[in-house]
Amino acid sequence: MEVFTIYILPFVLMMAAELIYFKIADRYNIIDKPNQRSSHAVPVTRGGGIIFLVAMVLFSFYSKGTYPYLLTAMLVSGIVSFADDVKPLPNYIKFSAHIASVLLVLRECSVLSSLPLLYLLVIAIVLIGVINAYNFMDGINGITGLYSLAVIAPLYFTETGENLKLLMLFSLLALLVFNFFNTRKKARCFAGDVGSISLAILIAFLIIMRIRQTDDFLYIGLLMIYGLDAVYTIVQRLFQHENIFQPHRKHLYQYLSNEKKIPQLVVGGTFAFIQAMISFSISYGYLKIQGIAIVFISLSIAYWVLKAPFIRRNSVK
Repeated sequence: MEVFTIYILPFVLMMAAELIYFKIADRYNIIDKPNQRSSHAVPVTRGGGIIFLVAMVLFSFYSKGTYPYLLTAMLVSGIVSFADDVKPLPNYIKFSAHIASVLLVLRECSVLSSLPLLYLLVIAIVLIGVINAYNFMDGINGITGLYSLAVIAPLYFTETGENLKLLMLFSLLALLVFNFFNTRKKARCFAGDVGSISLAILIAFLIIMRIRQTDDFLYIGLLMIYGLDAVYTIVQRLFQHENIFQPHRKHLYQYLSNEKKIPQLVVGGTFAFIQAMISFSISYGYLKIQGIAIVFISLSIAYWVLKAPFIRRNSVK
């Protein structure tokens, strides 16, 4: 009975919620239409990542209101992001929602009153960066769902707290539903801002909680692959005197899938596989500071070796 209640029933409810959302999205034309920056050629339902909000609401029901500030944070940014998916909103509204969500996450993690203001400011800036980086990286089929599995699954298998483990379980079930519709050659839906930003907030919370439990900052490495591509792409665009706030197609995964024509699922799967190896190694204590440094340097070198030909080619153009 417990298997049905904890695993099967939530999965079925989430699958049903996603299918209902598709009908609503089709009815109100919540569609991502291809443009010059897109990595897809046909219209695809936008906002399928709303399933992560559904998962959080279900978890709150099952856990009798555990982590109310996290739920509020995800709903605040999720609702604003969904509205932006339907009709673009001013940047100040989205940024305000991100700030509010970050403060709520810090409150949920019980650090607002325990850390100096300067530390809180630095953490808040980093979290806003993580939220935006996660949103930037959501560009090809499979990458967001598979990468998130590579981050949350190792935390789930090594978690001992009952409520956190249940939260991670519901998150993994939602990811299975989302991947079923997104991780395919012709995606049925994209996560949209509502999905990528909700996931970013959730993952930021889980990593902060694990760091608080273990006093081990190496868990930041669970975001290494996304962090490398996001930060190095910003550096590249700054050197090219571009406005880093304007949309683009200069992430490594975009070069590989759009210009090199490597299948999107191969690119997204490779990113997720590498991150999974790092995440499991950190979570099980196999990777210490020296190992993290070696992995980081090796991946940085590989990143620029892979990206350099695309940069040169586009500079010539």
